[in-house]
Amino acid sequence: MEGLITFSLIVFLFALLGSGVWIGLALLGVGWLGMELFSARPAGDAMAVTIWGASSSWTLTALPMFLWMGEILFRTKLSEDMFKGLAPWLERLPGRLLHTNVIGCTIFAAVSGSSAATCATIGKITLPELKKRGYPEAITIGTLAGAGTLGLLIPPSIIMIVYGVAAEVSIAKLFIGGVLPGLMLGLLFMGWIVVWALMHREAIPPCTAHTRFAEKLYAARHLIPVVLLIGLVLGSIYAGVATATEAAALGVVGSLIVAASQGALSWQTFRDSLMGATRLYCMIALILAGSAFLTLSMGYLGLPRHLAEWIGGLGLTPFWLLFGLMLFYILLGCFLDGISMVVLTIAVIQPTIQAAGIDLIWFGVFLVVVVEMAQITPPVGFNLFVLQGMTGKEITWIAWQALPAFVLMLLAVGLLYAFPGLVTWLPGQMVG
Repeated sequence: MEGLITFSLIVFLFALLGSGVWIGLALLGVGWLGMELFSARPAGDAMAVTIWGASSSWTLTALPMFLWMGEILFRTKLSEDMFKGLAPWLERLPGRLLHTNVIGCTIFAAVSGSSAATCATIGKITLPELKKRGYPEAITIGTLAGAGTLGLLIPPSIIMIVYGVAAEVSIAKLFIGGVLPGLMLGLLFMGWIVVWALMHREAIPPCTAHTRFAEKLYAARHLIPVVLLIGLVLGSIYAGVATATEAAALGVVGSLIVAASQGALSWQTFRDSLMGATRLYCMIALILAGSAFLTLSMGYLGLPRHLAEWIGGLGLTPFWLLFGLMLFYILLGCFLDGISMVVLTIAVIQPTIQAAGIDLIWFGVFLVVVVEMAQITPPVGFNLFVLQGMTGKEITWIAWQALPAFVLMLLAVGLLYAFPGLVTWLPGQMVG
């Protein structure tokens, strides 16, 4: 009977989501229905207490701060400066300026925290520039789609904050744990560009100028603001001087200074960035509140316990458990955004993960890489939407161009499983 009730509620939830109801409201509605009809606990009282508890977490204050930092930098010349600083260093590398997509996204991801913002900001400058210089559109868009997902993995990551709050693990350790996997994935993307460029030499425009070393160093001055900002945010966390929330506040101050130094800070941009961050945070906060209440409701119905018992009864090894979860999240990512995927499932999945002896920091990074795949899988791939808006291309065409990046992310998941120290080593070195 309990299984039938749970199944009916899940079907109703997906029906609401499919009809276009806001995700947060759909979660709240299904949670209220389940608790009102099938438990003795008053739903109204439980909803009020749960929403307040989910919304008033001090840890969660890092989220709007990092969102605001990304919005401020989105309105500066940071991406354009990065292109100027990087281009001279890539002249002799196979694929040359195609690597600006990956390196630019890697750098901007370290000050943004959002996959969509990273993809849009870097694409805004690299797509027109690479097209003007004669680089093939397919590989340009495909590499940008993949590299844009680094905004989720390289700290400060919005989805890591959400996971840290939901799973009650250290956000600072999650941030540091994502550094090496993020760099590894960036190198995998660059390796693919090198291979593709060597196989299609005729498609890469010839190098028309060779910059002297002194000129390269002079051009690198454009990278100074973003390097200082990354050092300020991640360095303060790694050294144990600041919590993730305090580092976020430092990041906002630093991004305002960068914007002011570039002449991009005006009352209009200040207001637009603040309102943009507020709107995005309100959306995420509503999803988190709805998820917290739905989790409570499902707890009263016994879903987490039944699911944990069912998975435990299968006798899966950690490898097959993670493999099954990877397929589950890839499938779920075809219909939900990353944050919704995490908050909808983590309360149910976490007991099983802990029972299997899997480190929650490692699992958080594993989960983010899998969610990254969902950013470039149709029909609900956020990066695909961003690139469709920028290029006017069909989503299916963009997804096809991003397929090599998807395969490389599968390889990255395999490497993380084979070498867990890629995630756990740096957090183990943290001060405090």
